[in-house]
Amino acid sequence: MAIFRKTAWALAVGGWLISPAQHAAEKSDQEASSYYVEPGSYGTRRETDPPEYVRNLSKTGIKGTEDMTWLNVGLDYRMRYERRDDDLRRPVSSGLDEPVLLRTRAYLGVKDILDPLRFVAEFEDARVYNSRFPRSNREVNEFELIQGYGELHFKDALGYDDRGNARPAFIRAGRMAFEFLDRRLIGLNRWRNTTNNFQGFRASIGQDANDWAVDLLALQPLTRLMTDFDKPNQDQWFSSIIGHWRGWSDIVTIEPYYMALRQDASAANNNQARDIHGTGLRLYGWVGDTGINYDFSGMYQFGRDSGRQHDAYLVTSEVGYTFKAHPWKPRISAFYGHVSGDRDPNDNKNNRFERFFGFARPWSSDDYMVPENLIAPKIRIEFEPIKGLKIDSGYSAFWLDSKTDRFRNLLDGSSFNRDRTGQSGDFLGHGLDIRARCHLTRFIAANVGYTHYTFGDFTRARQEAANGSSSDDSDFVYVELSFNAFDIFK
Repeated sequence: MAIFRKTAWALAVGGWLISPAQHAAEKSDQEASSYYVEPGSYGTRRETDPPEYVRNLSKTGIKGTEDMTWLNVGLDYRMRYERRDDDLRRPVSSGLDEPVLLRTRAYLGVKDILDPLRFVAEFEDARVYNSRFPRSNREVNEFELIQGYGELHFKDALGYDDRGNARPAFIRAGRMAFEFLDRRLIGLNRWRNTTNNFQGFRASIGQDANDWAVDLLALQPLTRLMTDFDKPNQDQWFSSIIGHWRGWSDIVTIEPYYMALRQDASAANNNQARDIHGTGLRLYGWVGDTGINYDFSGMYQFGRDSGRQHDAYLVTSEVGYTFKAHPWKPRISAFYGHVSGDRDPNDNKNNRFERFFGFARPWSSDDYMVPENLIAPKIRIEFEPIKGLKIDSGYSAFWLDSKTDRFRNLLDGSSFNRDRTGQSGDFLGHGLDIRARCHLTRFIAANVGYTHYTFGDFTRARQEAANGSSSDDSDFVYVELSFNAFDIFK
């Protein structure tokens, strides 16, 4: 669905350049008429539908498939080496860990030929080797069907918008994986080795190219079982209505939304009944040709959580400037995120934000932070010194919103990650990160990065309370290669 700009990536090695010739073609008429604008804010670009590694079979260059426009196919393999020194997420002072994570995905989608009936199946196999620590479903999900749905798709059910884009409607039923908004509340978690997905129903009116669109969700999250077939969480239902209004102004996209998570009490969840509701609004866009872009969002949550009143919020804001005249196209940006935590552990109210099904990567590149009980200012620079070689770097600092609530990922989520007295302070630490991305060939992409994180008072104090000692900092290095069975640039 999403219209995205493909970039002709290249790699400079020892003075020579690998680059596909003349790949940057002009936009098609359909793209030129689209209302969709890519946000431009850091880490918020949603996965496309179908996923980016997927190609229409007619465009793969395989002889004899030129007329098979009705079939989408994809085959993708990713391997990542990580070197983690003193990972604060571990229950003890962890020392050095060097896991190797492997992930394979395969996709098959049938469209057009049987319309309005369409089908999609996507498989994933995720594994980890060489880690010192027990395996978890963050790294392992073997031979799994992550998408398997049928769809009724009506290409122009509601006619056409003012720019001539068809306004379709569809409804899907089955297993699905997707992303919405800025990915902080509903995301695939592409960085993690395993995928967030759901089972249930999704309906949409309109597409990204239209001036307006609406998405409706009624789903059960899937519980990832490392070696067995995943099962839906029978205790939970997640529902959402998400609007997209692009036609009001060229400089703003408006996305109002509502989300709800209902959990019935059962032995599997320690008899905790939850009924969490949230209303939110996202505004993003580019200010003409000035090079300035922005991305603001906020959500207020209410309801009941294990018998307590739920009252929580999230606010994020980012403003960036791109130096368009410079050949490297550098972009500098400032981000601020504020996510509520539980103010008083002894009252009958829960102020800890429910992060639904987002992911941690936009908050910290080492996966330490999640959107709950957090204050996170950041500054970042992004640039492209050589065509196809993209580099970004940033500095971040982190505080607890409430010093009597927890730091979720510290010490593997043990009870020592919270000081109910508040005497451990509220400073979690600060980090410096850098990343480089490029395509080595038409079939292979590389992603290399490093993060140094310096522990704050709270982090050290809680490690000392749990283990009698603490680390001062941690280092994270990774080298990742992705292999696509089909030409990346087609």
